Amino acid sequence: MTPYSKKDKNSAERLKSSLFQKLLFLSFAIMLSLSFTQCANMQKPTGGPKDSIPPKLLQVTPANLSKNFKEKTITMTFDEYIKTVNPGKEFSISPDVETQPIYKVKKKNFIIELPDSLEANTTYTINFGKGLVDYNEGNPFINYNYVFATGDELDSLSIAGKVMNGYTKEFDLEKDKEVIAILIPTSRDTIFGKRKASYYTTVDSSGNFKFNNLREDTYRVYALKDINNDKIYNGNDEWIGFLNDSLVLNANISGLHLEYTKGKPQIFRNLEKKVEKDGAVLLTFNRPLEEPDLRIIDPQNLEANKLVKYSPTLDTAKMYLENLEFDSLKIEVAEYNEPVDTILIRRARNIKVDRTIEPKLNIGNKVDRIKHIELTSSYPIASVDKNKIQILEDSVSRRNFQLQQDSLNREMYHIRFNWKPKRNYELVLQEGAILGPFDETNKESKTQFTLNETENYGDIILTFTGLDSANNYIVELIDEKKEKIFDVRTVGPDNKLSYIKFPGGKYTLRIIEDANKNGKWDAGDVFTRRQAERIWYLDRTFTIRANWEQNETIDVKME
Repeated sequence: MTPYSKKDKNSAERLKSSLFQKLLFLSFAIMLSLSFTQCANMQKPTGGPKDSIPPKLLQVTPANLSKNFKEKTITMTFDEYIKTVNPGKEFSISPDVETQPIYKVKKKNFIIELPDSLEANTTYTINFGKGLVDYNEGNPFINYNYVFATGDELDSLSIAGKVMNGYTKEFDLEKDKEVIAILIPTSRDTIFGKRKASYYTTVDSSGNFKFNNLREDTYRVYALKDINNDKIYNGNDEWIGFLNDSLVLNANISGLHLEYTKGKPQIFRNLEKKVEKDGAVLLTFNRPLEEPDLRIIDPQNLEANKLVKYSPTLDTAKMYLENLEFDSLKIEVAEYNEPVDTILIRRARNIKVDRTIEPKLNIGNKVDRIKHIELTSSYPIASVDKNKIQILEDSVSRRNFQLQQDSLNREMYHIRFNWKPKRNYELVLQEGAILGPFDETNKESKTQFTLNETENYGDIILTFTGLDSANNYIVELIDEKKEKIFDVRTVGPDNKLSYIKFPGGKYTLRIIEDANKNGKWDAGDVFTRRQAERIWYLDRTFTIRANWEQNETIDVKME
């Protein structure tokens, strides 16, 4: 055993004490470092209710509703940090100014820098829309207008009303979020020009609008579906509603009703032109044609044997030609025998034309005894050869079926047979069964199906009251959403319509007052101040029940 002196023992104890102090300091330093790290990575609390309170305005300088306004800057102070959202669309000033204000955010302050072009003795309104929100949650500061007058009086008159879709008779904010109300003094009705409207405002979720702080004047008011956000009616895809008369404003006006529809463009234009893969020459237009006629100017030898088909809306035409060996076509478009346009079409050199006729059937895997089989095609049909059609019943050929051309649509053929339950059927259209206008044919096709045994058909007779005997009325059988049209008819002199052996289900009605007797609904024309043709909707549904005979009286109240 090695001996230690007392001095050595004291030195060892001092060394142990020093090491313990250093270890204690190191542990404290590590704990302090971890604490700072946690503080640096702190997140906002995830619990508790979400902030839904909009920013609160604490002060505005100059004060709202100021007169003899001379300032160039407006400063608004809020109780929290703010930011702007889509300021170009949400913020507006009325009446409009040539140079727009500049909108800035500095922490909790919203600053508006005004242009030098403000008019004298004019009341201005700055509308915030939903463009100013709190910084964290985006809660909008809404229903606020800043109003000031450059003269010694604040204008205080107002105009209010409601807008709706003139076709559906509803306002759907989701579908029509671009709709605004526009107010223009008659002295400068600029909605059709290059200068945007003086006064405009958004509408609420129900289609209501209101203009405040107006001066005495004579105005025109419009509802505009402003697709490109320029506050000008461009006439292409934009819808417009209007009043026939101007408004003389010398007291508050309310209760206005505007219905917007897609109007007729003043200038006719061809939107699309091409030769399709089936050889058809496709032409689309920016509006429906009235009493249309298409004539081939060059090469003239193609004019005699051409065939033209128009869409039901008359804004699309397809031209079919016997000879497709051409480099270009020059086509004249006419209405009421008056030329409105000349279109030049060049045929692509690498296009491969396939003029095979593709049949279309109205059945899937089931057929019924009411409609049977309807045979059509997107390509023109000249004739159908019954000898090249086969019906197989459990693999046995049946020839006792009927083939009949439709009395109205000459390119539709009906195939009728005494279909039986629990039998497997196959319809065979042999090659050459369908013949086109220039000897085009189909390829062989086969369709398998069975009889639909549900027999879901009923009868209903509708009697209409409240109709003017001097007018024409079009009745459309539609679904509850007003999207699908199941049947279209014209009311006869007895004001009755019979739906016999009609598919069972829930339906409602749309009735069009066909004022010009052209067989379709016509939208409004703002240029001629002609309102859209009146439409009435049944405010309920009715059910056609299978194997039932029903009678309904419909009281029509056109407004």
